[in-house]
Amino acid sequence: MKTKNLHIIQSVGANLGRLIVGSVFIFSGFVKAVDPLGFQYKLQDYFEAFGVGSWFPPIIPLLIAIAVAVVEFSIGVSMFLGIRKSLVTFLALLLMAFMTPLTLVIAIMNPVSDCGCFGDAWVITNWQTFGKNVVLLAFAYMAFKWRKTIVPFISAKTDWLVSMYTVLFVLILSCYCLYYLPIIDFRPYKIGASIRDGMEIPEGAKLPVYESTFILEKDGKKQEFTLENYPDNSWTFVDARTVLKEKGYEPPIHDFSLKLHETGEDITEHFLDNKGYSFLLVARRLDNADDSNIDLINEIYDYSVEHGYEFYCLTSSTDDSIDEWRDKSGAEYPFVLVDDVTLKTMIRANPGLMLIQDGTILNKWSDTELPDEYVLRDEPLNQLEIGVQKQVSLGKTLFKLSLWYIIPLLIILGLDLLLVRRREIQSHLLHKRNKDMLQSDENIIDDNT
Repeated sequence: MKTKNLHIIQSVGANLGRLIVGSVFIFSGFVKAVDPLGFQYKLQDYFEAFGVGSWFPPIIPLLIAIAVAVVEFSIGVSMFLGIRKSLVTFLALLLMAFMTPLTLVIAIMNPVSDCGCFGDAWVITNWQTFGKNVVLLAFAYMAFKWRKTIVPFISAKTDWLVSMYTVLFVLILSCYCLYYLPIIDFRPYKIGASIRDGMEIPEGAKLPVYESTFILEKDGKKQEFTLENYPDNSWTFVDARTVLKEKGYEPPIHDFSLKLHETGEDITEHFLDNKGYSFLLVARRLDNADDSNIDLINEIYDYSVEHGYEFYCLTSSTDDSIDEWRDKSGAEYPFVLVDDVTLKTMIRANPGLMLIQDGTILNKWSDTELPDEYVLRDEPLNQLEIGVQKQVSLGKTLFKLSLWYIIPLLIILGLDLLLVRRREIQSHLLHKRNKDMLQSDENIIDDNT
């Protein structure tokens, strides 16, 4: 009885651990796959924080981002379905054994504000990430230790097909979202979002508390002061620093500021107050921006001028890069300086195009799918389909993606059930019948003797 109860505990622990770890890995790999550039940016932040950013060209963190998405999603699906139990549970345990102490170091050093493990879909702190990994490590250990009790959802003869299909699916998904734009946008600048509303702080919300410290000098002696004990004018100012003492509400959009490159004029309020249409060409780094569609961009600018729409190129590039882009493209549109992180958040393309009306994002395009003359047709935007806010539904998108993955998977599982398992059952029944017949013959012989 004791052995039976122990077996039940082990079986429940292994299968529970396998389902939890598998689900988290699937979610983590999926959000990375739909936004590979976002995870690339996060990896670059880590590299720069640890002083190795200049060691790698941008293609390296991008390849790592796609590879991590493929590995996490594939291990998650394999864990969930019980495929290759010994290998997959070992890989999951090995990955968690590596990531758990790493996230502890990151939590202590705090080189970046969040780990980025779930992208922009679910932002958690570094300490929350470490706690999550401790729990997953425990479940991964249970799944590996008692892996023999894991109940597979698919036979060993077809699990290789599921594994290959899963890798191919997530790889194609990543490349598609990289070439176009993320099919699911978790950022505050998604289609349908109001930039002004995203900048507002709700009434009664707790504000962050900062403490300013001033370093002053008198008679060759330096001393720190706060606003409460700031001394008289006999002290000479040396330095000052501001420290966040207590976190408060931070609006989703907190760093949106537009300044004309030519004059330095702040046009943020003018832009947000504009009730008409505005095109924003977002090209955060002009020196490595894709210039294959320069002519089409200029045509869209000419269209904007013709119909009285505003058109700005948002960038964080240097003066030399802007001048070089002007010479190369013949650009006549105005350039606006914007924070680099903001531009990364606004659109996952370099360059990318956004259509805004009354501060609300109506549509977004990567440089590979810009609207051309066949779409614009030299008619005003209020008479065109692209002039109306694009309808985006998270539920519908997830449903379509699920169908793209699950329907072929169900076909594989159906073939597995109808062909492989059916043959196994028939073979088992035939073997049992032959065994029973042999036993019956032996009994007859024994009776005769």
